[in-house]
Amino acid sequence: MPRAHANGIDLEWEEFGNADDPPLLLIMGLGAQMIVWDDEFCALIAARGFRVIRFDNRDVGLSTKIEGGPTPDLLAAFTGDASSASYTLDDMADDAAALLDELGITSAHVLGASMGGMIAQTLAIRHPQKVQTLTSIMSTTGALDVGQPDPAVIPLLLTPPPVDRAGYIEHSVGGSRVLTSPGFPFDEERARARAAESYDRCFDPAGGARQLLAILASGDRTPALGSVRVPTLVLHGDADPLVTPSGGRATAAAVPGARLLMIPGMGHDLPRDAWETIVDAIVELVATTREPV
Repeated sequence: MPRAHANGIDLEWEEFGNADDPPLLLIMGLGAQMIVWDDEFCALIAARGFRVIRFDNRDVGLSTKIEGGPTPDLLAAFTGDASSASYTLDDMADDAAALLDELGITSAHVLGASMGGMIAQTLAIRHPQKVQTLTSIMSTTGALDVGQPDPAVIPLLLTPPPVDRAGYIEHSVGGSRVLTSPGFPFDEERARARAAESYDRCFDPAGGARQLLAILASGDRTPALGSVRVPTLVLHGDADPLVTPSGGRATAAAVPGARLLMIPGMGHDLPRDAWETIVDAIVELVATTREPV
């Protein structure tokens, strides 16, 4: 896979589709490598006429690890002291902007999931000229009174995964089962294969802790989201236990003219049976930016 030097670090990336098609940048969530954007999902979007680009955020996968900074103190961060953060979502959004520059892309359609949605929102705020459309999936504004996790899933954020391969896979599958969409079938075989691939590609839980601190240190984007003027789609599952639906509703309310699409039965994942609905909504959003023929 290719690597780009962007914003002072190296970002691993790859693409699907025709290089001459409109670019669509995918930004993944907390502790998740770019391969969590399923190959078939990427191919499905590419088949609708997009150059699909996915990449590893800093501190995950094969991109640069931000080591040597403060030791992450998550307990302090959850009580309001995020001083141990090595970076914020601003830095991660700047990474994405610099990646587009390195690829010679002036602007792109941008799609982010979970923490990736937060980064995508921040990209639209900090680099509005880089974003043609914004799609924020199962994400939130950073306000403390919306989108907060169900207490039952908080241990997933705070419990370090086992370091051995078999233990990690079981831990990951268990987490996927908790976060999965109750209105859609749970594909345990797919979850197990993805966990194994992720472990074999790069196992580095410390990076995920630093990313979580970046979220906690970044504050509320609600006022700044009022400045976003690109066509915006907010997608959220009505059964999301990790970023509860109020986060999606608040995001849509904060961005002028944003469309909110709540998907019944969807949790904190992208179930295969919802892919067509999601891709159709993205295509519809992009169509609003094109001149009529």
